Amino acid sequence: MKRFRYIIVLAWVTGIVSACTDLDTKMNNQWSVDDTWTNAEKAQGVLLSVYQDVLTVPDAWDGNFLDAATDNAMTRVYDSSVYRAGQGGFSRTNNPLGNWSACYDQLQRIHTFLDNGLTDEIRYSISSDEIDQAYKKRLRGEAIFLRAWCSFNLLRMYGGKTDNGQVLGYPIVTHYITPEEAAHPESFSRDSYEDCVKQICYDCDEAMALLPLTYSGGDAILGDQAFGRASGLSAAALKVRTLLYAASPAYQPDNIVRLNGMGDYTVVDETAYQAKWERVANYANEVLAMSGMKNYSALVPKDLYDGGDAQSAEFLFRTFVGRNHGLEQRHYPPFYFGNAQTTPSQNLADAFPAKNGFPITDSRSLYDETDPYDCQRDNRFDVNLYYQGRQFGANSSYIDVTPGGKDSGYMNVNATRTGYYLAKFMNTVADFLKPLEEQDSRHYNPMLRKAEVWLNFAEASNEAFGPKVVGPGCTKSAYDVIKIIREKSGGITDVTYLDEMAASKETFRTLIQNERRIEFAFENQRFWDLRRWLLPLNEPIYGMRVTRDGSGDDVFEVVKVEDRPLNDVRYYYMPLPYLEVQKNPNLINNKGW
Repeated sequence: MKRFRYIIVLAWVTGIVSACTDLDTKMNNQWSVDDTWTNAEKAQGVLLSVYQDVLTVPDAWDGNFLDAATDNAMTRVYDSSVYRAGQGGFSRTNNPLGNWSACYDQLQRIHTFLDNGLTDEIRYSISSDEIDQAYKKRLRGEAIFLRAWCSFNLLRMYGGKTDNGQVLGYPIVTHYITPEEAAHPESFSRDSYEDCVKQICYDCDEAMALLPLTYSGGDAILGDQAFGRASGLSAAALKVRTLLYAASPAYQPDNIVRLNGMGDYTVVDETAYQAKWERVANYANEVLAMSGMKNYSALVPKDLYDGGDAQSAEFLFRTFVGRNHGLEQRHYPPFYFGNAQTTPSQNLADAFPAKNGFPITDSRSLYDETDPYDCQRDNRFDVNLYYQGRQFGANSSYIDVTPGGKDSGYMNVNATRTGYYLAKFMNTVADFLKPLEEQDSRHYNPMLRKAEVWLNFAEASNEAFGPKVVGPGCTKSAYDVIKIIREKSGGITDVTYLDEMAASKETFRTLIQNERRIEFAFENQRFWDLRRWLLPLNEPIYGMRVTRDGSGDDVFEVVKVEDRPLNDVRYYYMPLPYLEVQKNPNLINNKGW
């Protein structure tokens, strides 16, 4: 673990606190540590530096979405971290997605703030003790939430089963690590996965007790001007997510779930396993009863790429990316002046059902392989994908990936290899990137959404009680929730297929997994969902090849574009950093590493 150095934060903290109006004439690099902890703007800047680190753009992996390391998409950037991850480029000495040092650095800053930024030596309001204490209460709540957030990121990345059948998490840290402690890494060891879950949940509970559920109104501390910071609902949603992961089959010890091979596991202790799902369902049910959570609303795509100043009611914790056009430059088709770095797969396209609710593999969907885009599809199909013949945003032109077409590889080496371009997060304004006339828009990256709590409840309720059973104390069944989501997000009102899938817990699980896939596409959840469910990771990436016949009609052919050689159970879990394991023999590595 790295020692936090105040000087790093002091060097750039004034750039974070946009409202800072310093009357002191000192240059920023002349501020001492003592100055930081007696100046409210400087002190709060330490906490804001953590926000800046954890609130990332949605394509934060070398300009790519993490979905490009899954069966949802691919990247053409072959030296990127997601490409290496999708090709199994993990080793004891290299994890292309690793965040160990970053997370522990963030925790050091959080603990530094908790130790020094909330004392009587610093005032967030000079005129009122009451206002000062209210500020400190909120800031403490934010810091505790951020500790839970960073800790969950460590757990998600490094939590896993070991060769001896244990399930371990990360070394829990709840205080500032002194240089003396850091000099003895052997004093640290990986805590159990369950103990890590308990600590994260404890922090979420404390954050909820300190923070408002949401920010609204004109209050200087708890009003609209604080929107975007951690809130009570942020903490509640994070706790639900943490409990969901803790119930998932990948994170159970051998005496509860035995891992047999890729995509193959056996529940050994059904009672203990079900109890974990009941814990998720019961708490998620509590959260769904909270103010602002009771009604489900579909995602408004425009909120992702042209969000206004008002906070979207759907976003519980989100990044304000800023007013720019970087996302479009990275992912628009080349013809529209983009680089097409992440492109959706045919695998993902096939996951969207027809508007009558049936998967396209079912003849009742009326899907026609010779005219694949004629079939009426789930609303989320167009939210995510640009495909052959679809109008590109508000432009007067249409996607053409046929040989010689403006969006094909024949015209630009950076064109899609899958036959699809990304629609989600992309601005639809015409000529958005026209050279010398580029336009900007305000992008948001939702890192916690209300829809996730609904889907987390559905998954847990199905596992704990079955598809149509309303659990004790609950107001809905898994079936009820999925029916609402499919209707409001997908535009699907026919329940024939839904009823068929509700015949068993197993078939309904498959349906829920697909709902998560299409609801959270390109929100960087698929990578982790595949692993916690212990699903196959080596599905090849397919695309749609479109050609023209002699009559000028489009001819469609599904083709394999890229292999994914993730064919070993060790890929369900990430390796711990080699140098950390070398320094500390107490750090037991994950299975296969």
